[in-house]
Amino acid sequence: MERKQIQEQRIRNYFIEATREILKGEGLKSVNVRAIAERAGYSYATLYNYFKDIKELIFICVQDFQKEAEILINEKALSKPAGKERIREIAKDYIQYFTQYPGIFDLFFLEKMVGISGKHPTAELIYTFLDRLTENDWNTCRELNLYSEDQILTMKKQMNYSITGLLLMYMNRMHPQSYDLFIRDVDNQLSFVLDK
Repeated sequence: MERKQIQEQRIRNYFIEATREILKGEGLKSVNVRAIAERAGYSYATLYNYFKDIKELIFICVQDFQKEAEILINEKALSKPAGKERIREIAKDYIQYFTQYPGIFDLFFLEKMVGISGKHPTAELIYTFLDRLTENDWNTCRELNLYSEDQILTMKKQMNYSITGLLLMYMNRMHPQSYDLFIRDVDNQLSFVLDK
């Protein structure tokens, strides 16, 4: 890589990291060109030399957060046998990631996609995240004849909706009142979906 390309990539990374920090700590409402530029150490006009707009930066950050979550989730889940038990573990680790990072939770589940989607399929990227994390294990379940294709499609939807609903209630309403009770409810929902 040429020196100029290295410098350009370094500056891009400063803007990306600044956006990530703001999203993680303060949420989407605090993301604006001036805040990003100030945190990155450059003028706001410089941002437009490297990115089309803030929507592009947010899309990149969503991808980065998903990569980060995937690494953490896979580290824990790989100790479980492939199939149903690993799906259960992935779902629980997925939930744990979002409870650890409320700013990312807000970005993924509370913000309206109209303002941040742009040309990028941000909403679809977020909606299909759990499915992508568990895809190999659903395939294992299919190969072992644990579930039919129709059952898997229904179960994936049930899991997505119930996990998102549980997260929304816990993160925004503190219901149930403790993390232990919340995890008990998660276990019950996962059993309801996976142990039919």
